[in-house]
Amino acid sequence: QVVTLSLLMYPVLRSLALQLHSAVTGSYVSGTHSIAFINCLNEQIAKDIARAIMDKKLAAYVNILPKSSALYFWKGELEESTEILLLVKTRTSKISELSSYVRSIHPFEIPEIISLPIDQGNPLYLKWIEESVPRD
Repeated sequence: QVVTLSLLMYPVLRSLALQLHSAVTGSYVSGTHSIAFINCLNEQIAKDIARAIMDKKLAAYVNILPKSSALYFWKGELEESTEILLLVKTRTSKISELSSYVRSIHPFEIPEIISLPIDQGNPLYLKWIEESVPRD
């Protein structure tokens, strides 16, 4: 049970340690923020999901990228479609909540929701993300 509790507490403890380090040193800690990629069937769905994410304050900024072609395997068949891609800038600590929320409103059976940590960037922009997305 102690191991399970330790594993469950790790993200919380890591997040607190990152916040403390950032506050003390005034420097950005790599991975504090992330970009999530979410695919959508069309522009209207993309706008609806982006607005819902913003209304819940799960992101500071969402880009809606124009239509792109996609190839993928679905149920054993090669499929081809067009999609709209959302780029969602948020705190890394919000990725799990963001993913759960998007899955609950997304029309796809298995929507693409993946994220990458932000290694470095404009310190003022990264601070703005932090100020725009409430802490846990």
